[in-house]
Amino acid sequence: MDSKNQKWIYLGILALVWGSSFILMKKALIGLTPIQLGALRILIAAIFLLLIGHKSIKEIQRKHWRYIAYTAILGTFIPVFLFAYAVSGIDSSIASILNSLTPFNTLIFGASFFGFTFKKQQLIGILIGLIGTIILILKGADLNPNQNYWFSILIIVASIGYAFNVNIVKKHLHDISALSIVAGNFLLLIIPALLVLSMTDFFATFQMNQTSINSLGYITILAIVGTGLAKVLYNKMVHLATPIFASSVTYLIPIVAVFWGILDGEKLSFIQLFAAVIILLGVYLVNKKK
Repeated sequence: MDSKNQKWIYLGILALVWGSSFILMKKALIGLTPIQLGALRILIAAIFLLLIGHKSIKEIQRKHWRYIAYTAILGTFIPVFLFAYAVSGIDSSIASILNSLTPFNTLIFGASFFGFTFKKQQLIGILIGLIGTIILILKGADLNPNQNYWFSILIIVASIGYAFNVNIVKKHLHDISALSIVAGNFLLLIIPALLVLSMTDFFATFQMNQTSINSLGYITILAIVGTGLAKVLYNKMVHLATPIFASSVTYLIPIVAVFWGILDGEKLSFIQLFAAVIILLGVYLVNKKK
């Protein structure tokens, strides 16, 4: 299979996986605090990735470790906790929609700090996608006036971290495998995540009951599939495509997340469905070749 077809397959899989991550976070928060959710997500993903990818760490050279650390912090550690807190304050579908700012930030920071160029058509596509995102946000605010939209800032900050992450991977880590990058990321994050979890008194206060067992089940699926395997696929896609293409997955994530939100009782209007179509148009323009 050629790289053109592969990148689209990766895009679709990641949209399904990450789009489902928001409802998993929402469900896991029933029995866990946001900070516990974030720390456990990192720890479980780290154990899984090091089991399957510990040999790949040998590929990482001394020159890579600085950038592995940057991507670990900006692309995983900080966003994991920011998303956990955000989903505790606003609907999971709205959080996923706000994450659609990532391609815009990827383009801006890629051009400003990493020397990447972009076409006028890509900028138009991103702006169209952002229009769709704004419509979704505003309509969501109308449907859910009691939610605290200050939590939206957390998603915006996380999207900036993702933007730096994808540009760093493309420019400085293109010569090592996707599995090596992710395994290196989580090797560095194990101790910080353990420290954070211990500060919450999790080990002393956690009680095994049906609610906590369900929460651990949700977080395990989220960590292994939504964090571990998905990050390997994402870095493979970054190697095959442009940073803008890779980050455009965040335009598709809300469609999946909103679907799960509806099933869980979250509200969605026809206008929001129309906005999702606008978002898809933006993704098409970002990736269309003249």
